[in-house]
Amino acid sequence: MRITRFIFLGLFVGACNISGAGDLEKTQTTAIAGAWSSDVIGVTEMHLSADYWVEQIDNADQLLLDQAAIAEFNRKLFATDPHMVELGDFPEQLPGAEVKERIRAISKPYKTDLYGENGKVLSGDVYRTYEDNLGLENIPGKAGVRFGLVVNRSDMRRFPTDDRYISSQDTRFLDRFQENGLFPGEAVAVLHDSADGQWSFAQSYNYAAWVRSENIAIGERQVIERYRNSGQFLVITGDKVWTSFNPDVPALSELQLDMGIRVPLANTSSNDLYGQNPYASHTVLLPVRNQQGGLEIKPALIARKEDVSPGFLPFTRENVTRQAFKFLGERYGWGHSYNARDCTGFVMEIYKTFGIYMPRNSGQQGSGTFGENIRFRPESTREERLLALAGLDVGDLIYAPGHVLMFLGNADGKPYVIHDVSEFGYTDENGEYYEGVLNGVSVTPFIPLHDTPEKTYTETMYSIKRIR
Repeated sequence: MRITRFIFLGLFVGACNISGAGDLEKTQTTAIAGAWSSDVIGVTEMHLSADYWVEQIDNADQLLLDQAAIAEFNRKLFATDPHMVELGDFPEQLPGAEVKERIRAISKPYKTDLYGENGKVLSGDVYRTYEDNLGLENIPGKAGVRFGLVVNRSDMRRFPTDDRYISSQDTRFLDRFQENGLFPGEAVAVLHDSADGQWSFAQSYNYAAWVRSENIAIGERQVIERYRNSGQFLVITGDKVWTSFNPDVPALSELQLDMGIRVPLANTSSNDLYGQNPYASHTVLLPVRNQQGGLEIKPALIARKEDVSPGFLPFTRENVTRQAFKFLGERYGWGHSYNARDCTGFVMEIYKTFGIYMPRNSGQQGSGTFGENIRFRPESTREERLLALAGLDVGDLIYAPGHVLMFLGNADGKPYVIHDVSEFGYTDENGEYYEGVLNGVSVTPFIPLHDTPEKTYTETMYSIKRIR
């Protein structure tokens, strides 16, 4: 899909020229406010309210799956989906050839030309410098696996480098070396270190790529498993939450925690933690990397005013809707770049607040057998597709090539979705095709929306998935 250059800006309405008492009086009676406007077809300001959609939901507070059913859902997912990795069962040693194969699966030249920030094409010579830093020759015949916890929000990269590369100026916001994001408290298996020692090839529960080593604290496996499986925990339910200022442990001071993160609650009776009484806060445990790169787990405070939940949220239609709207307007971030997320990151973080996990990429999710699925073939008729859309439930996921959209509900009998999307297009009443920029979490109608200038999402969707 192309990123286009049409950007619709909100208008500012107000008096600009005050020259006398009469003008001043006129100014005081003139509304000075941002006038909402949009070039998104079929959307008015009311559609941007979670309350609007929740009020239309029948059985909004119905529990769709309880925690026992969610645990069984996750068990089957990890047992059957090749993209999911149960780190508790991950081997402590791998054949060196397998480690090389895992690295090569992600660290390979892009299929088309890429361009650096200087506008120059990524050459074979530059690729070779990145490949040299893979350090594949240092992998022994039997490679030991280390385990750790992530201490900061971290990028997962195609190669062990921070260098950015794009396909074209039209897609200049999509760094093709960016793969995924990791979050504080997330467990990883470290399979290998780069030649320069600055990067670790890490396997998370649903992805493997290169991570800055400074963002991982290596520890004993038993300690990490106890941390992961703590029975008393807090779930981050806001889009972003921060720990309280900490003068004694800077690594835990105002640390960003994103939606879906699960952190153990600490057992403490202290009335003084880092010089603050913790009674108006949640005391949680977070990983810290010491000077030797080892893992330490320390208490931190999250103010009770923050958007968090003791335990997972109940999986209801209302909660799915409200969680999605907490991201409304957030900038699109390919592979969790720009301190944000992309279409699948958006979906994953929402569902993690209920304790539900998914594969990383949209193709892996859309083609996966988990959940209840409706599949479409290229020859599926429009009538078949519209019939399926008519049966959508709140939170259902619609998959098109490279994209996922979440069903919100119907307005005037037409389906609407919320999704994290870079651009949009539609054919107007004059038969002209219009393209615009969204680059953020957006509410749109589904049926008129185009995937490409030639085809709508209705025509290109290949799967509808219900998480049940």
